[in-house]
Amino acid sequence: MGNVHAASGPPPAPPTPPPGVSPVCLETPSAQVENPGPLEEIHQKCKNVFPTCFEGARVMLTRGLSNHFQISHTINMSSITPSGYRFGATYVGTKQISPTEAYPIMLGDIDPSGNLNATIIHQLRPNLQGKFGAQVQNSKFTVSQFTLNYRGADYTASATVANPDLVGGSGVVVLHYLQSVTSHLALGTELAYQKGSAIPGGEIAMLSAAARYTNDSITMSGTLGLTGIHLCYYQKASKQLQIGVELEANSRMQESVASIAYQVDIPKSDVVFKGHIDSNWAVGAVLEKKLTPLPFTLALSGLMNHNKNQFRLGVGIIIG
Repeated sequence: MGNVHAASGPPPAPPTPPPGVSPVCLETPSAQVENPGPLEEIHQKCKNVFPTCFEGARVMLTRGLSNHFQISHTINMSSITPSGYRFGATYVGTKQISPTEAYPIMLGDIDPSGNLNATIIHQLRPNLQGKFGAQVQNSKFTVSQFTLNYRGADYTASATVANPDLVGGSGVVVLHYLQSVTSHLALGTELAYQKGSAIPGGEIAMLSAAARYTNDSITMSGTLGLTGIHLCYYQKASKQLQIGVELEANSRMQESVASIAYQVDIPKSDVVFKGHIDSNWAVGAVLEKKLTPLPFTLALSGLMNHNKNQFRLGVGIIIG
C-alpha cells in the first residue's frame, strides 16, 4: 500500500474562478484557546503598574537558607502605620509542576506581639489548587479564608469560604467562573453570598459579570454589578514603559475615582519608577534603584494629597 501511495500523483489544482468572481480564501485555524486564570486576577496586569507607597523608614533583610527556605527581617518606623519588627519565612516544596512552579508554598510573618499573617498554597491535583489564609490579631482569628481553584482546558472555576461560623450561622461564600470565549476574550461571573447578624435582613447575595480582552500589548478588563463598576486598561507602550488606567464607581456610595499610572524600567541603570495620579488629586510615586555591586536596593516613596494638603515621604533599604 505504501508503494501505491507514493506512486500516486499530486492532487489536482483547484479550478480557476471565472472572471469577476473573487477566489475564496481558505480559513486558517483559530488560535488555541488557553486557560484564562482565576477571576480574582482579572485586573492584575493593570494593578501591577500602580506603585505601593509607604511612609517613614523601612529596612528589610532577606536571606535564603536553602533552595526551598527563605527568611526575612523587617523593621518599619512610621507615624501612620504600626511601627516595629516583623519576622517572615517562606517555604517552597519539592513538588515541581513547571520550571517556575513548585508546591506546597507556605509563607507568613509575625511580630513580637504574636500578630500573624499566614498563607498556604498547594496543588492538590493536576487541575485543582487549594489556598488557605489566616490572620491572627490579639490572639484571635480575625480572618480565615479557604479557596479552591479548578483549572479546565479553557475555564477556571473557584469557590471561596471566608470567616465561617457554623455555631453563629455567619460567613461569606464567593463563587467565580471565567471562560475563554476566544484566544483574546474571556467572560465570567461572580456570585457572593454573606450571612450574619450585622447584615440587614440577615443575609445578602450579589451577582456581577466580568469580561477581559487581551492581545500582545493591551489588556482591557471590567466587572459590573449592583454596587457599581470597575474598569481597567493596561498597555505595554514600549520595552521601558507600561501604562495603566483604572475607574471605580460605587453606585451605593455615589462615589467614583479615576486613576492613571505608569511604570518605567531602565535596565541599564537598574531603576524601576512607578507613579500614579487620581481624580482626588492624590499623586504618588515609588523609585527603586539597585545599588550594584552591593546586594542593596534603595526605595524612595512619595505621596501627596493636594485636597488635604498632606505629604508623606518614605525611605527604604532592601538587603538581599
